[in-house]
Amino acid sequence: MVRVGRSFSRRPLQARERALLKTALYRVMMVAVSITVAWLVVGDVSDALSIGIATNLVKTATYYCYERVWDRVSWGVFAE
Repeated sequence: MVRVGRSFSRRPLQARERALLKTALYRVMMVAVSITVAWLVVGDVSDALSIGIATNLVKTATYYCYERVWDRVSWGVFAE
């Protein structure tokens, strides 16, 4: 049974610091992937670093917000 009115009412399951650390570690890994792909496409290390860093700053903030929203959604969570 889906309770629509209570889907956003529970407290987060993890501390804000944990979400920040998870975000940072994930983004470090993704920066390396982005820079590598950009380098393969553009063929220049300097341009690849610029692309990789700029896109990942935006993606880091986006992911953190996304993670915090989903951490409050009770839908699909079986243990409280």
